[in-house]
Amino acid sequence: MATEIIVAVIGLSGSAIGSLIGIIANSRLMNYRIRQLEEKVGKHNSLIERTYMLEKHMELADEKIKVANHRIDDLERKGE
Repeated sequence: MATEIIVAVIGLSGSAIGSLIGIIANSRLMNYRIRQLEEKVGKHNSLIERTYMLEKHMELADEKIKVANHRIDDLERKGE
């Protein structure tokens, strides 16, 4: 009877240790993946912010070009 209990305890402890090692490994892998995703999201957000700033700059440049073209047209009309 004692042998059976010892075998059962050894089996239980082996299963428990195996499960704990699996849980720890899975937790580390998930943390690594989350960090990688956070870095990618940070890069993406930076790109979006830069794109937004470029779009604003382009709107301003387009407006300046329109004003310059209008002034040129006015000067050409006066010269005629």
